[in-house]
Order: sequence, then structure tokens, then C-alpha cells
Amino acid sequence: MMINFQGLSKQKSPQVLFEDAFPASDPGTLEQLKELSSRRRAIESINQNSFVTEAIAREMSGGLTSRCEQNIQKVEQYLPLLGNLIHHVNLVGDNPKMVRWISDLKIRWSSALTSSSFFQLNGPKLYQMDNLHSEHAMTLFVLGALFRDRALEVLSTDLVQSASFLRKAAGVYHHITHDVLPCLRPASAQERPPEGVISVSTAITLVCLAEAQAVSVRKAEQKGNTGGLLAKLHYGVCKFLEEAIHTLHSATKQCKDISSCLMDYITTSKMLHELLSYKYLADSLKIEGQIGSSIGVLRHVIQNAEKHIPREESWRLVYKQVIDDLTGRLRKYEHENEFVWHEKIPTHDELPVPQGVKIVSPIPYQPQKWERTLVFKI
Repeated sequence: MMINFQGLSKQKSPQVLFEDAFPASDPGTLEQLKELSSRRRAIESINQNSFVTEAIAREMSGGLTSRCEQNIQKVEQYLPLLGNLIHHVNLVGDNPKMVRWISDLKIRWSSALTSSSFFQLNGPKLYQMDNLHSEHAMTLFVLGALFRDRALEVLSTDLVQSASFLRKAAGVYHHITHDVLPCLRPASAQERPPEGVISVSTAITLVCLAEAQAVSVRKAEQKGNTGGLLAKLHYGVCKFLEEAIHTLHSATKQCKDISSCLMDYITTSKMLHELLSYKYLADSLKIEGQIGSSIGVLRHVIQNAEKHIPREESWRLVYKQVIDDLTGRLRKYEHENEFVWHEKIPTHDELPVPQGVKIVSPIPYQPQKWERTLVFKI
């Protein structure tokens, strides 16, 4: 990944006490509800200022040294308990008491994807969750984001592991899209944060796959693969991101308050990989003796790239660096062609284009099940 969109895991949620909302019929049920509250409290603390020292946090997590890994463990310990509660709630059906108890939980989540989340003076806007499936979806969204954060942590040391974490993140978002969000009631769709909209999760799935392929391309570059293959792989990243842009545009019809920063990140990433794809295509054409076509594709992609200005300063610096590199290449090839080859530059319609190849897929998310009997006073 050449640039990064941070903050996908920054959702916040006030405390939820399951034992206060659900009247237990036996001590075993009460104990499990208390454990559920305890596990959720650990998630609630993820984005709060922690006074726990690194040594204590490492001991509590069983020796994990990465704070990101510790947070992943917290989420993974909560999800099976939540899934067990959802199972027993579903057994009861639409009992009015159960509906009231879930409402009494007052589950609320903030969003990491709304434009307003960046400008709230009194804290982020909190969305009311009217069922446990919404709680499940939001928690899984955090898990996927933490996998993505972990991929960035290991990016500089282990490209294979980094790509694997991004594929895991894609698997989580794919699971949210196909197995969790369809369970939500359509009537409450307008009240949902972007994380609760199917097309948003679909777009984030594609972004994670694009990022995983981008990491894989970096590995291929280190191995010294040919320019033709690298052009196809970079353009495969573009294909993932093109689909993500289209999907996110459709999401804005359901949710108007999606951060424009996310769209700009996807667009900038797409254009960066398009630049690199054409760079390697131009190199391959020159090696094949087609310097005129090489010059033509470089002129085309540079002119197209200059129409876009990334919003983030760090993104603009990377973007400018890549364009400057291609501009220097173009001048070199033009000079060589002027004095040596004298080849005609093909028109735009005659220029070759990269053929994108996708080589990554999600690692399927396998929910961990914990089947413990819960008995309520109904």
C-alpha cells in the first residue's frame, strides 16, 4: 500500500450491561450474561485512553506484544458469546418481552465513515442499534478494520503476512455483507451508520482485496518479475478499486453522510496503481522496440493523472513523486527517440492498454461458535 486511509477501527460505543436487561432464570445464565458484558467492556476500551501499561496488557493477552493483536483477541473473545446470545434470542422469536429487553440494552455505536465524525465538537454521533444483529455487524466491522491495521504493522517486515491479514479483513467484510447485514430489518435502514449498509461493506471488501494485491505486487517487484507481469498486476489493483468506487457511489443513495475522504482515498489509490501499470507497460514496449508506443502511453497517463489532486498532503507527496518519476522517463524516451529511433507516436486510440489480472481472494471468515444454554424469565 502506497498511501493509507486510517481510522476504520475508530468506532466507539458506550457501556452495555446484558445482565441488567435480560432477566436470568438461573445462576449459570446470569454468569454468562456478566461475562458477555465483561468481554464487551474490553472492546469499549479499544478506542479510549488506556492507563494499562504495556507489560500488564501483554500479560492479560497471554503474551501478545502488539496492541493491535491484543485488540483483535478482545473482539474474537466477545463474538462467540454474542453469537450464542443471538441464537437463544432467535429461539424466542418476536416475543414482546424480548423486543423490550433488547431495546433496554440501549446499544449505540459511532461511525468511522461519516463525514460528520471528523467534525463533532461534543463527541461523535451515536447511532441507536435496535437489534443484536446490528451489534454483531458493528463488532465484526471493527474486527475487519483491526486485521487491516495489523497488515500495516507488519508491512515493512513481512509482505506475505501483511497480504494475508488484508485477505482476512476482506473475508470478514464479505461475511458481514452476505451473512449478517441481510438479517437487519429494512425499516430501520435510514437510521444505520455507513457500517450497516451492505454496499459499504462490499466496497470495503474490494478495497482490502486491492490493498492485498498491491502488497503482493510489491513482493513480485522485489523478486524482479518482468514489467509486463507487473503492469497486469498493478492494473488488477485498479480493477478492484474501480468496482469499489462504483459500489460506494450506489451506497450514497442509502447513506448520505459517507466521508468523502474514503472516496478520495480509493480514487487516489486507483490512479497511483494506474500510473505504475502504465510505467511497466511503457518499459515493456521499449524493450520490445516500440518506443513510440512507450512514449504515447506515458504521455496519456501523465496527462490524465494531472487532472486529479489528492486531498491529503501525504497522498499528494506520493502522487507527485510517481508523476515526477514517469515524467523523467518520458523525457528520456523522447530524447532517445528524437536522436536515435525517429518513431512515430501513435494516436490515443492506437495505444495499447494494460490487461488487469486479479490474483487475490478473501480468506473466508469462520465464526467461532460457543453453545451454552441461556434461560430467561419469559
